[in-house]
This record gives sequence, C-alpha cells and structure tokens, in this order.
Amino acid sequence: MNETKRQLKVAKLLQEELADLLQKEMPQLKAGAMVTITKVRISPDLSVARFYLSVFGGTPSEKVLSGFQEAEKEIRLRLGNRIRNQVRIIPHIVFYIDDSLDYIDRIDHLLKGEN
Repeated sequence: MNETKRQLKVAKLLQEELADLLQKEMPQLKAGAMVTITKVRISPDLSVARFYLSVFGGTPSEKVLSGFQEAEKEIRLRLGNRIRNQVRIIPHIVFYIDDSLDYIDRIDHLLKGEN
C-alpha cells in the first residue's frame, strides 16, 4: 500500500510534534523508559494516525503502552494545538508497540541455531 505525499508529510509532522511533546511537556508518559516513535501511519483520509512505539529500558512495554492509551485524549488535544494551522482535521490517534526489533532479533537467533 503506497502512501501519498500528503500522508507522508502529515505522518512526519505528527511524528516530530509527538516526539517534541514527549520530551518537553509530557515526559511522565515514558515511565522511566526510553520511548522512540519508530513510525507513523496515517489513513488515506487523514482521520486516523497510528503511532508505533519502541520501548527500551526496565519498564515493560505494555505498561508504557497503557499509559499512552490512557492519555490519548490529552495527547490529541496538545498535538491539535500544535498542528491546527497545518491540517484541516486533527486525526484520532492509536498507539501500538513496534516489536519489529524483537522479531529481527528472534530470526537472527534462529538462523544462528540458538533457542
């Protein structure tokens, strides 16, 4: 599925703004872990944005994810205030854990013959 230039631009804008928001205004959401926004996918009508988070550190990724899901409305409000002059509608946001690094690591172990 190819994304349009507009989708890519809005996704990049959302990724940058959420990263800045987490760093400056809402560091408590990270729960002591290092959280990286690995990618943002946005629907063709720009109404839904899916954020993929990678969590490093001692905090379980499920705990970090639930914190983001609980603060979803506040995050959307703050993101909306930041991007309101650049988009027509503020997309609904959904958070997912990006486990692609775990998947790559598992494949690597299997190829090396390790369990």
